[in-house]
Amino acid sequence: MTMLLQLTNVSKSYNGMRVIPPLSLAIEEGEFVGVISPNGAGKSTLFGLISGVHRSDGGAIALDGVDIGGLDAAARCRAGIACTFQIPKPFLGMTVYENVLVAATFGGQLGRAAARERAARALAQCGLLAEGDVPAQRLSLLQRKRLELARAIATGPRLLLLDEVAGGLTDSEVLELLALVGAIHRGGTTVVWIEHLVHALVSVAKRLVVLSAGTIINDGESQAVLASQVVRESYLGSGAETNAGELHAAH
Repeated sequence: MTMLLQLTNVSKSYNGMRVIPPLSLAIEEGEFVGVISPNGAGKSTLFGLISGVHRSDGGAIALDGVDIGGLDAAARCRAGIACTFQIPKPFLGMTVYENVLVAATFGGQLGRAAARERAARALAQCGLLAEGDVPAQRLSLLQRKRLELARAIATGPRLLLLDEVAGGLTDSEVLELLALVGAIHRGGTTVVWIEHLVHALVSVAKRLVVLSAGTIINDGESQAVLASQVVRESYLGSGAETNAGELHAAH
């Protein structure tokens, strides 16, 4: 496999408090990686450092071997990194189609005809083609989650960062979302997914990374990671439960 993303000794502090100690992480092209940890362990900050929402205090971040540490979030999106948010943030005054068209035009750097075509494909893939003319503010939570995904893939990403995208959904809605994200991954997009619903995450992620206080304490094949003593002591101590090797939501 080709190395797609490389973090080397990346760190981040806020007001003198170290949130991410020097951390190194490598993601190969085509992987589906899950990231779990107790609340407040630095997962979202890590995503912010990768996507460009936050600037690191030190270390290096490379995409395809090229240093992107100096690029802002918009430039990293154009370089091939897309991110969804735990709380969907659509342009409420626009229609569903317009939201996705903006992503294809500016994030995907496409001309008018190509942007329209990609937006339509993204809507179809995410099951929102029939809602194209509906104002985004009228969507249900699941539909807004689907719109987050549609906007992200409309940029044409090579790396898709999902930040607790399943949060707030019913069990059946989570299954729908899992199927959608799985299809996006099979289409060739590398996926890194932060999620508290661990049982759902490990059903699709072959590799699991576990954070504790901003430090990676385990990284490997999902079931092996969940079975490790260090993960059980650190992660299960946060209140998660285990049942026949399956972890459940930890809040």
